[in-house]
Amino acid sequence: MNLAMIAHLGPPGTYSEQAAFFYLNWLQKNQGIEANLSPYATIAQSLQAVATGASQLAVVPVENSIEGSVSMTLDQLWQLDSLKIKLALILPISHTLISCATSLESIQTVYSHPQALAQCQRWLAQCLPNVNLIPTNSTTEALERIKQEITTATISSSRAAQLYNLPILASGINDYPENCTRFWVVSQAESDADYQTFSTSHTSLAFSVPANIPGALVKALQVFAQLDINLSRIESRPTKRSLGEYLFFIDIEANSDTASMQAALAELNNYTEILKIFGSYNVLPISH
Repeated sequence: MNLAMIAHLGPPGTYSEQAAFFYLNWLQKNQGIEANLSPYATIAQSLQAVATGASQLAVVPVENSIEGSVSMTLDQLWQLDSLKIKLALILPISHTLISCATSLESIQTVYSHPQALAQCQRWLAQCLPNVNLIPTNSTTEALERIKQEITTATISSSRAAQLYNLPILASGINDYPENCTRFWVVSQAESDADYQTFSTSHTSLAFSVPANIPGALVKALQVFAQLDINLSRIESRPTKRSLGEYLFFIDIEANSDTASMQAALAELNNYTEILKIFGSYNVLPISH
């Protein structure tokens, strides 16, 4: 059997890699599938690798419990028609401040992914109120420069500090201790059977409405309410066509194969312009 390639946001040490590594082990243990990890510079490139066949799977962040949805993941999933969600992974997130500085007072610049900076904003305002905050593509992108620049720091994971052999100056700096990120495992639609052999509990989809008129969204959502189907998330994203036009992303607590969901999806077609079903899947928690 050929090795499956799992794309994820790199460089090594990111939370995405942590989630991907967990999934790699889960695949081997539960389905006997061998896989290798393949880091990419951006989330978009990770998903595009699956769309082009360079990787069979991708593990990408979709939502953080503190900062909400990851827009790049949602936008790419809408734009790349061939992708399907196979599984959701829930990873607890605990941020550390990694630096070769001798003290907090000597730090002038902090690098990290925008989500990580936002998840630690209260701690940063209290402990490092005068530093420059510089966003990067990932929580590990700036780690290589830490040894050369002793007035800089990066917000990343304790695992990343171990991988790069760098000191941790402060631990558990995220503003809320119950911080976790949901990841989606994504593959090309036709390869689903290779990796998924169990019944599912969640479905994700997105749609646009024909026109921005009163009741357009309500009519679509009432389809689920009338069939007693619970929605666990709804979010709007710009269509990127014109100001004021939106797509709506919905997570549903039901399998798309059930009779009620089949009826709902058939009815939903009457109230949507474009409807994309990203897949049905289970949710797998990752313990530390």
